[in-house]
Amino acid sequence: MAQPNMIIRNARIVDGSSDRAADPVDIRIEDGKFVEVASGLTAGSVSTEIDVSDKYVMPGLIDCHVHIVAATTNLAVNAAMPNSLVAAHAYRLMNDMLMRGFTTVRDLGGADYGFVRAVNEGIVASPRLVICGKALSQTGGHTDYRGPHHNRDVSHYPLQIGSLGRVVDGVAEVQRACREELKNGANFIKLMANGGVSSPTDPIHALGFARDEILAAVEEAEKFHTYVAAHLYTDESIRRALELGVTCVEHGNLMSKETAELLVEKGAVVVPTNIVFDALEREGQKYGMVPEGVEKNRQIREAGLERLEMLQKVGATMGYGSDLIGELQGYQSDEFTLRGRYLPAHEVIRSATLNAAKVLHMEGEIGVIAPGAHADLVVVEGNPLEDLQLLTGQGRHMSLIMQGGQLKKNLLTH
Repeated sequence: MAQPNMIIRNARIVDGSSDRAADPVDIRIEDGKFVEVASGLTAGSVSTEIDVSDKYVMPGLIDCHVHIVAATTNLAVNAAMPNSLVAAHAYRLMNDMLMRGFTTVRDLGGADYGFVRAVNEGIVASPRLVICGKALSQTGGHTDYRGPHHNRDVSHYPLQIGSLGRVVDGVAEVQRACREELKNGANFIKLMANGGVSSPTDPIHALGFARDEILAAVEEAEKFHTYVAAHLYTDESIRRALELGVTCVEHGNLMSKETAELLVEKGAVVVPTNIVFDALEREGQKYGMVPEGVEKNRQIREAGLERLEMLQKVGATMGYGSDLIGELQGYQSDEFTLRGRYLPAHEVIRSATLNAAKVLHMEGEIGVIAPGAHADLVVVEGNPLEDLQLLTGQGRHMSLIMQGGQLKKNLLTH
């Protein structure tokens, strides 16, 4: 679909780089990219002008940790659902995310290249997708959904869209799985290197994978000039992963200050995902979460919130992540207000713009309103630096959403 050339007039930009909104500027958009950001731009040959005086303009929001194929909270049930049904749910979830102002999301397990093509070809309304394919788990690890009394074969997991991961054991299997996922269109590798809440047989303290297996994944990623992100909660697991070359920590709820300093020293990043634990505490059992999962969730929920101020103080790069599954996905934007209890508003916003672009290795392409970047932006009916709730409510405070220069939502006259 051709993108109209346009100018956004009198934009007060809020991108998380400052604790105040910038002075009004004009934004010229051509061929889906920002080409000029300055005061008093001449109209030239643009076909459309939109005046956003008295409103605030943000870069398109970025969620660094989603699961578009998680149609239900019980992930074992999700893994067994028909592929066509999972896909139908996913397309609805993707559209909902876009209408909340998220123009790019990074899927941390399950989405395949078919979804990416559907988005890129304009078949579905969705955020831009960055994917890892299937997450990798050892036997009995996170995304091995079999209980302690089931040893049925799991070779079908890679073929099930609803399975967030695949089970691999040993260096050779890890190498093959990494190569297959990268061949199939993955942008990075995801390892389940610690116990998890939603899986039945791995306690939170359990370490995932042998050292040689993690090193093998890191080497395969490096060969593709990409990186490994890892599901990690405990301090022991995080330090171990960082020492072995993992550069993106997902969750990080139990990280110590010393390990956070190591993360900064190594140039790694962290994606806290607090809203998922909050939502599971409130509604997890209602939607089929097993009792073991409820108890594990309680072990890490408060700890994750307590780490936010510490991570900021040591200078850690924090990306915005929701990690919601199933019926809880509507809480995606509530991560803003939850973090806002512990961090300044501009730092919270930065996690979904400039920092998020760094997490995705897409700096200068997304998360910023600057020449050369994708023309992704959101117009907000108020200043989110003064009220983060303006970013919640399923996009009701967003009068315009643009992705790649295309208007996905426009309630403004022009």
